[in-house]
Amino acid sequence: MTRRMRSLPFELFVGLRYLRARGRRGFLSLLTVIAMAGMALGVMALIVVLAVMSGFEEELRGKILGATAHVLVLDSGGQGIERPEALLPAVLEVPGVRSAAPFVLQQVMVAHDRQATGAVLRGIDPVAEREELARRVTEGSLEALAGPEPGVILGRELARTLGVFVGDPVTLISPQGVMTATGMVPKMRRLTVKGIFEVGLYEYDAALAYTSLGTAQAFADLGGRVTGIEVRVRDVFQARAVALALQERLGFPYWTRDWMDMNRNLFAAIQLEKTAMFIILTLIIFVAAFAIISHLILMVAEKRKEIGILKALGATARSISLIFMAEGVLIGVVGTAVGAALGTLIGYLQETYHIVKIPGDVYQLSELPMRMHTWDLVLIAVAALVLSFLATLYPSRQAARLDPVEVLRYE
Repeated sequence: MTRRMRSLPFELFVGLRYLRARGRRGFLSLLTVIAMAGMALGVMALIVVLAVMSGFEEELRGKILGATAHVLVLDSGGQGIERPEALLPAVLEVPGVRSAAPFVLQQVMVAHDRQATGAVLRGIDPVAEREELARRVTEGSLEALAGPEPGVILGRELARTLGVFVGDPVTLISPQGVMTATGMVPKMRRLTVKGIFEVGLYEYDAALAYTSLGTAQAFADLGGRVTGIEVRVRDVFQARAVALALQERLGFPYWTRDWMDMNRNLFAAIQLEKTAMFIILTLIIFVAAFAIISHLILMVAEKRKEIGILKALGATARSISLIFMAEGVLIGVVGTAVGAALGTLIGYLQETYHIVKIPGDVYQLSELPMRMHTWDLVLIAVAALVLSFLATLYPSRQAARLDPVEVLRYE
């Protein structure tokens, strides 16, 4: 017995002795290991699953924000914004705004040879969009849009559908017809493919095309008007606050939308899945909690004589209850610590060495993403420890109710 052990509180000291002792029933120590292992397994599984889902959420958010603006400034009348260059200084003065640029958005039909498909044509300023979009261009270059020859940059899946490559011509067909002597005919414009980009989301890569702002304005007959102004903020999680500040600053007839509002249903579904997985995998910890209950019930039956002696020597019912509470909580603490360490280690190895690979053509990612957040680790640890504590209530209460006279009479 070491000096450190003698310095522990009475209840914790006895609980540790009971935890380490084998007793007459040799399987008590095995139940202790099973309870600790179950707790560790549950905690590890929760950490790994939540880390994977957080990783997918962050990757999805990054891809979406790479193809769309953080905040959109639009005209409430739906006619577009006239003289956007006069509005840009007021937008840039709002705290939190990093950059702003006008854009044009139009539904078109893209055709090449006998292939045709619908797409969304975005007219952008190639210089203003260089920071975000240029790194997603896999073939050709974004700078080519700023050249004298009108061009277009297509999404990877859109280019595959049409069977085009960089340098091939495509025809844009507008739903807005042009009145001629023979009647209404579709408006068409022939452009050269200047590049191919890949966001990593099929919905964007299969239905999005970029061209220069001037080309889009001319094709949509907007003159000097634009669809709106896309704003990028310094902190993407403050986009809603910036959007409200822009709304207040600009006033009527302008209104704003942030990326959280535009993708609310998608991220709400992801959050719901994370919550559901947390609840489902917590059942593993419930199983471990039942193992703790079984262990403590058997321990109470094993230590009846010792409990009677302790009560005869003056130990209170509260002290007896705390002994078995301490034993159960110690099992939970050890299991939680081991599970947290294993889960964190798995996450670190995956993030560092990318051990687990996934099919990129299905998930648009080549490695399994894992992102561990401190708040998730704390929540899992607290949930495990609370369940461990609750598992000790019934056995410790039964131990505290033992009558020393009745126990020692038959021992």
